Amino acid sequence: MGTDTVRTPPADGAADLKSEQRGWYFYDWACSVYSTSVLTVFLGPYLTSVAESAADADGYVHPLGIPVRAGSFFAYSVSLSVIVAVLVMPLVGAAADRTGRKKPLLAAAAYLGATATAAMFFLDGDRYLLGGALLIVANAAQSVAMMLYNSYLPQIAPPEQRDAVSSRGWAFGYAAGSLVLVANLILYTGHDSFGVSESTAVRICLASAGLWWGAFALIPLRRLRDRRSATREAALPGFRQLAATVRDMRRHPLTLAFLLAYLVYNDGIQTVISQASVYGSEELGLGQSTLIGAILLVQVLAVAGALTMGRLARTYGAKRTILGSLIAWTLTLAAGYFLPAGAPVWFFVLAAGIGLVLGGSQALSRSLFSHLVPPGKEAEYFSAYEMSDRGMSWLGPLLFGLIYQLTGSYRAAIISLVGFFVIGFALLARVPVRRAIEEAGNPVPDRI
Repeated sequence: MGTDTVRTPPADGAADLKSEQRGWYFYDWACSVYSTSVLTVFLGPYLTSVAESAADADGYVHPLGIPVRAGSFFAYSVSLSVIVAVLVMPLVGAAADRTGRKKPLLAAAAYLGATATAAMFFLDGDRYLLGGALLIVANAAQSVAMMLYNSYLPQIAPPEQRDAVSSRGWAFGYAAGSLVLVANLILYTGHDSFGVSESTAVRICLASAGLWWGAFALIPLRRLRDRRSATREAALPGFRQLAATVRDMRRHPLTLAFLLAYLVYNDGIQTVISQASVYGSEELGLGQSTLIGAILLVQVLAVAGALTMGRLARTYGAKRTILGSLIAWTLTLAAGYFLPAGAPVWFFVLAAGIGLVLGGSQALSRSLFSHLVPPGKEAEYFSAYEMSDRGMSWLGPLLFGLIYQLTGSYRAAIISLVGFFVIGFALLARVPVRRAIEEAGNPVPDRI
């Protein structure tokens, strides 16, 4: 395992760090539009409709000869993209730490994902296999890019600033998501006046997310700096690198314990994000305009929620604030099970509850984990973190798809996700974070 001798940000000039932080925020601004417009709003219902148009009389499609209910194809594609990311991220993370050259790898992953997203413009008719392939490439590339992006946090922010810096990054992302969703809503609802069909409007919204991602990724790629590594060792192949990363993490069991808790509760968060629009359209019978409006509400409130929870963490500590957010997630999701069909007002109430806790729970989890990473292992450990964030979050979509396939009920599928938050809460509550930070070899902030 290589080591990166540059770990503590104060060695750099304050002005340079501020410039890097501002550039770092803009990667969230660039890529969050993919998560919002593509993964959360448009692609789920649209790819499901494309799969349904290709389905047989019993409602099944047959990718590679495997019978899959058309309504489960999107969820299964998300799960497969995650498995691909799991295999790639440890390799890229270890290479980034050994060479100290994160920026070229970040650029490659970002532009691969942006290109696949822009190519979704060609997803029409019954091309469900094309949609699944582009989703797998874009989602896996997004996971790799986010792992590299997150690994910059310990290098650009001293310990006492990380909750605030991480929260601002999430706020930038949700602000961009809100802005683009407004444009999406105008185009989608007024597609006739723009002279395009509803399907074409959706495909334009999908492709524009890729163009946005590629354009604004230029800002962080100009401002972030690579730190030279002290050693340059050869990369290990495939599963050997993953095994080596896991072995190294076993030397820090409390870091691993936090990661396990995060893996569980974030699996629930990511599944809610990716499947909410499918639940709203297929189970509750809500129109696309209602779904876009609800997701827009989530984005707007998530900006305030991320910043507010960042302030709460300064008073109560990141761990307690995250635990409080998991209670709110559990109550909100349980309430979602009882939402009446065809009642958009209650769906907006549910969206408001999700928005207030979404950004903060993710931002504080990222900053808390940054304290638990041993010096010199940022990208490698954040590859494991990203497996939990967008990587290992395959179980939730898989469970969601299986429950729907077995029961034909999206309500049963959505309520099955409550367990992720309950179990995650119990696991996180048991982690002594101060001792975990000390054992990782990092300074302990006054409030954590």
